[in-house]
Amino acid sequence: MYAVVETGGKQYRVAPGGVIAVELLPGSVGEVVELSRVLLVGEGEEVRVGSPVVPGAKVRATILGQVRGSKVTVFKFRRREKYRRKTGHRQRLTRLRVEEIALG
Repeated sequence: MYAVVETGGKQYRVAPGGVIAVELLPGSVGEVVELSRVLLVGEGEEVRVGSPVVPGAKVRATILGQVRGSKVTVFKFRRREKYRRKTGHRQRLTRLRVEEIALG
């Protein structure tokens, strides 16, 4: 069984036991979060597609940790203008382990 969920403006394909890193969610390590924006649920040949969400479907996941993503370097440059700006960014992420996909 698998599902496609939306969180933080992005979509993720998840399966029970899988680990994903999503945009920062409130909560501490060990807490269970419920992702209710389930766009698609598939099991074998049967696929249920929502419009936009599958009614009653929920994905339960446990927070494994609050981490930071890899560094993205931002470099702005204008030729012949003596203009250079170099900055970096590390996105804050939440690592989740998917426990179950529930069809309500």
